[in-house]
Amino acid sequence: MGRFSLPEQKPDGLDSPVTAKVMKYGAKAQVAVFKLTGGRIGSTWRVGAGFRKPVPTLLLEHRGRKSGRRFTTPLLYLRSGEDVVIVASQGGLPRHPQWYFNLRADPETRIHLKGHRDVPVTARVAEPAERAELWPRLVELYADFAKYQAWTDREIPVVVLSPRP
Repeated sequence: MGRFSLPEQKPDGLDSPVTAKVMKYGAKAQVAVFKLTGGRIGSTWRVGAGFRKPVPTLLLEHRGRKSGRRFTTPLLYLRSGEDVVIVASQGGLPRHPQWYFNLRADPETRIHLKGHRDVPVTARVAEPAERAELWPRLVELYADFAKYQAWTDREIPVVVLSPRP
């Protein structure tokens, strides 16, 4: 394990309430900085495998399926043709992230990329064959996705965001 690498084994306390709070407030800070700077700051992820190989980050809007409130979540992404691909890894936690369930309930949404605000997209979960093709590309983009998958018993969903007019 390198100095900036994540451990191979699931860290103790990964699924503790403290970890969830740190992730929540870290995400809120990233969203605020991204919005304030138009993505000049906050549009790349430089943690873990991203330290030496920064990964592009977008802001995903989603509506709470129960509350109806609007939320914004920063996520790593991969371009695949016209589509944008995101991963519901939640750092290898045992449960899917809330944004995943929100997109399943309301797939019409918007994303914000560096220099491109309010891009309308439709979300869908990648089919098994499509996921099998995308997963190695996602791990190439950010090697820690493979660690996250090893740390959890659930299959981490891959979500495809297709542009809409």
